[in-house]
Amino acid sequence: MDVEGKAAIVTGAGTGVGQSTALALAERGCSVVVNYSRSKDAAEEVAAQAAALGVKALAVRADVANDDDCRALVETATGELGRLDILVNNAGTTSFIPHQDLEKVTREDWDTILGVNLVGPFQCARAACAALKAGEGGEIVNVSSVAGVYGTGSSIPYCASKAGVNNLTITLARVLGPEVRVNAVAPGFIDGSWLQGGLGGAFDAVKGAMVGRSLLGRVCTPDDVRDAVLAFITGSDLVTGEVLVVDGGVGRSG
Repeated sequence: MDVEGKAAIVTGAGTGVGQSTALALAERGCSVVVNYSRSKDAAEEVAAQAAALGVKALAVRADVANDDDCRALVETATGELGRLDILVNNAGTTSFIPHQDLEKVTREDWDTILGVNLVGPFQCARAACAALKAGEGGEIVNVSSVAGVYGTGSSIPYCASKAGVNNLTITLARVLGPEVRVNAVAPGFIDGSWLQGGLGGAFDAVKGAMVGRSLLGRVCTPDDVRDAVLAFITGSDLVTGEVLVVDGGVGRSG
């Protein structure tokens, strides 16, 4: 897809991968809705930066775990931008719980993580599908994780949620084709504020271990993930239902 003149929603776009993706789309002439749940100031700054690039851009609050919010988000996007061609389901959350500590996992952890990470992408896709089909062909890219491929990550509920996203990607590709392509990007360790906050003092040690296992000698940045998202959107129009691992070969290191 040539994104110039198109319109996109990027969820969780106030920081990290979402921020980088929203600005990259704007640089290519795509209007963008910068969704946020809590990071209002950051999202509004991203929207301002996008607008300065000459496209329409606005920050819109919505909790993707809430279906009414998802439907209102799409309604606002189509009303303000006049169309919707791209949905990037990037919003995510987790709890940092060692996998062996089964008793520490609460029902609230399950409900919150599945609500944002798995139910959220489904609800956003459902709300957006009519608008995405109305144009010249739509794109959905889900931001998953290697946690859903290898079963390693911040917590068992997080791993399960991302495995669900990978399966959701395939089933939605079947349901929404041929008008809408649906793919997913599954990053590994991302060097950014999200993991820094979650891992705290262990961040450097964990990052070092991941660098040591990487076949390319480094871990992901938000821009690396952004580039993979854009590759699905702007690349071959014959790719759908795929999950692309972006981890520097950590999962292949043995």
